[in-house]
Amino acid sequence: MTTADAVRRRLGLGRLLPLGEAADGAWLAEQAAETVLRSVATGVPGVAPGRLRLALVDPDAAGPPAVPPPPSALPPGPLRIEADFAAVAWEPLPVAASVLRASLFTAAENLLDLRVSEVDLLVTDVLDAGPEIAQGAPPPEVQPAAPKGPVGWAASGAPGVAHLTATLGTAVHFAPDHVRVEVATASGHRPLEVVRAVREAVTAALADGRPVSVLVTAVEA
Repeated sequence: MTTADAVRRRLGLGRLLPLGEAADGAWLAEQAAETVLRSVATGVPGVAPGRLRLALVDPDAAGPPAVPPPPSALPPGPLRIEADFAAVAWEPLPVAASVLRASLFTAAENLLDLRVSEVDLLVTDVLDAGPEIAQGAPPPEVQPAAPKGPVGWAASGAPGVAHLTATLGTAVHFAPDHVRVEVATASGHRPLEVVRAVREAVTAALADGRPVSVLVTAVEA
């Protein structure tokens, strides 16, 4: 893989969002979250989702992470979903917005384990006919990485891990003060449960007390 390919993969992840609480030492790629949330939004009747982003509600109030974070990761703190959408003319806009907001809140909590406290919606168009959902560009492909060494095999065997990934360089990054593991979660498993299982397995394999952080780069449907 060339340097340019590596940069494109890294940028394709979007922001690295804090997953769970600070003590969980976990992050979720914005692109992975956006794929799940967009799928949910597309299922809301009479709504055509547009731009969708996630960010910290208050970056200045975010707390320090419990373990060294991945490069450019956001610190732990409540998140805001910002979404644009078009809606059909015969549905009252407040009703459509309310259903969409509730769907995004529920998906963020129950499917992604993200601490979302705000959902900001912007109506960009009113449609005379039912929305035609644009397919748009597919999300960047996250390539599986083969497990290597005791730590890699321990992480890949944790419940709910679909496979390891290596978007930031290697699937398992060893540093003197921590170890970082990249994974994709399997369908039917909540990301935070997978993260905790990975941390437990890797901690046991390390046996040297180094803290473990986990980056989830993909959430399989």
